[in-house]
Amino acid sequence: MKSEWLRALTGGALLGAASVLLLWGNGRIAGVSGIAGVALRLKGGDLAWRLLFLGGLALAGLLAVALGHVQFDVAALPSGGGLVVAGLAVGLGTRYANGCTSGHGICGISRGSLRSMVATGTFMAAAAGTVFAVRHLGQ
Repeated sequence: MKSEWLRALTGGALLGAASVLLLWGNGRIAGVSGIAGVALRLKGGDLAWRLLFLGGLALAGLLAVALGHVQFDVAALPSGGGLVVAGLAVGLGTRYANGCTSGHGICGISRGSLRSMVATGTFMAAAAGTVFAVRHLGQ
């Protein structure tokens, strides 16, 4: 437990560095919903870097599990229907907000975007409300 702060610091530094490198090297914001949305359409001359970016996210997650740094409680996952509803809610939210937590929360706030600050505050309030509802009202 003593190293938890170091893991969080390292993860945050890696996210920040990757976001800066993508912006400097490619002129793009590291918003995962936007990157995935265009990649899923399988169009555009910049498809390769988008697929590499998304593949890197998946590979990093698999590597963390394989090295024992992350464990998932499969029993805590909702049913198939719950996952569909959750996925649709997230997709709808990112569409209305014109981005996701990575685009607004990491990249937008660091650039001083008021729109991103409002969007991130809304994301966090919705997350807090969801946790409250699931833990206290759903049982």
